[in-house]
Amino acid sequence: MKKLILSIVFLTVGWATSQAQTFNLGLKAGVNLAKINADFASEENRLGYQIGAWARIGGASFYVQPEAYIGSKGNKFISFTNNSNTEVAAEGKVKFTTLDVPVVLGTKFGSKNLNFRLMAGPVISFILDDSSTFSSAYAQATDFNNYKNQALGIQAGAGVDVGSISVDLRYEAGISNISKSDKYKQTPNLFQLSLGFKIL
Repeated sequence: MKKLILSIVFLTVGWATSQAQTFNLGLKAGVNLAKINADFASEENRLGYQIGAWARIGGASFYVQPEAYIGSKGNKFISFTNNSNTEVAAEGKVKFTTLDVPVVLGTKFGSKNLNFRLMAGPVISFILDDSSTFSSAYAQATDFNNYKNQALGIQAGAGVDVGSISVDLRYEAGISNISKSDKYKQTPNLFQLSLGFKIL
C-alpha cells in the first residue's frame, strides 16, 4: 500500500513538472488540533504546531504541491474500556514530533493576485520523537503505548491566495495504525490551519 501510494505520488509530481507553466516556492507555519482515535478509549483534542516549506507546480488551474514540515501532534486519553467492558477513568498523554511530507493535488480559480484552491492528497508522517505519560490504570490494563516510526494519512482542504500570502485549512485522516500493539488500534486525525508566504 505504501509503495503504491508513493509510486503514484512520484509519477504525478513528475508529470506535473513536465507540464508545468508555473513554479512557486514558499514557507508556512500554523497550528493544528489533533486527536488520536482509539477503539478502546475516550480522548480529547490537543493543540500543536507546524512549520516548514512548500512548492507548487502546475498550470492555470491544476497544480501539485509537495511539502515538508516539522509538526507537533498530541492526544489526551481520559478513560479506557477494560477487559470486563467497563469504562475506567484514567489519564494518559501522548505527544509526537513529526516530519510530515504531504503531496496534495489541487485546482485553483480566480485572478493572479486573488485565487481560491481545493486540494487533497496523501501524507506520510515520520515520527522523530514521542513522549507519553499514563496513569497506573493504563499501564496495568493496556499495552498500546509503543508506537511505530511512521504513519500514512490523507489530507483534504481549501485555501486562498492573496498576493504572496496563502491560507490553508485542511483535515487529515489517518489511514494506518500507529500503535505496535496487536490488540489496540490508534489512528491520528487533525485539523490544521496554516499561513504561507510565497518567496519565489
